[in-house]
Amino acid sequence: MSVFLDSELSEAERGEDARFRVIPVPLERTVSYGAGTAKGPAAIIEASNELERLVGSAEPCADGIFTEAPVDCEGPLPEVMERLAARTEAAVKAGRVPVTLGGEHSLSYGAVSGVARALGQPVGLVQIDAHADLRIAYQGEKHSHASVMHLLTEDGVRLAQFGVRALCQQEVDSRARNGVFFVDAEELVTGNVHAVDLPEDFPELVYVSFDVDGLDPSLMPATGTPVPGGLGYYQALHLVEHALKGRRCVGFDVVELAPDGNTAWDFTTAQIVYRLMAACQP
Repeated sequence: MSVFLDSELSEAERGEDARFRVIPVPLERTVSYGAGTAKGPAAIIEASNELERLVGSAEPCADGIFTEAPVDCEGPLPEVMERLAARTEAAVKAGRVPVTLGGEHSLSYGAVSGVARALGQPVGLVQIDAHADLRIAYQGEKHSHASVMHLLTEDGVRLAQFGVRALCQQEVDSRARNGVFFVDAEELVTGNVHAVDLPEDFPELVYVSFDVDGLDPSLMPATGTPVPGGLGYYQALHLVEHALKGRRCVGFDVVELAPDGNTAWDFTTAQIVYRLMAACQP
């Protein structure tokens, strides 16, 4: 089995009592433009072997990183979501931080549902994305990558979106109906904004969903639906890190990498994963 950061971990750091539990989900079922997300988790894990242990002054792997076997993505999507939810629920109940590697963005429904189930408390979701993903359904599938945030907000999850620059009227209406907090890409990028305060009543427990297409395509072209005018690398990370100040990260996913043969994009995604681990440390 492939192991995240295998080249750097000691035996003690890769055991099941590790703080971070990596869950690969090679899901590719509802992609609507470019394909390749099924190969994303393996590419991220392979590229992670080129990472350094340090992220600034932090060393997340010192708290341990355990890599689980990939989730079975065959069968009806609700069953896939429940398999993943069972994994993230078990991780949180064991006091671990689930780190889900995608795969298409629809997987966030299962990942967040399991975390929320385990906690039994309100969970806030911070989303980096080019798209709002708030359609009621897309191409007849309610578990689509384009409707995952609609499902979660309908379940009562508070949502904060950063970097969106492609959305439809149905999603605009959904934002208003569900009280979604958002600052879209044009305002963030043209203003060079790196920190946005979440609403005071936003939950203390935060899950982060990082869609790599939130980055500008000049930095991340290896994704199924690249949209111009995206966030910078440090800008996106700073927005997440600021959102987590005074709050606790209870899990995260990094999704929508579609490897195209250029390992630079795989490495960029692996570095984002490791940086988010640092942001989720106590």
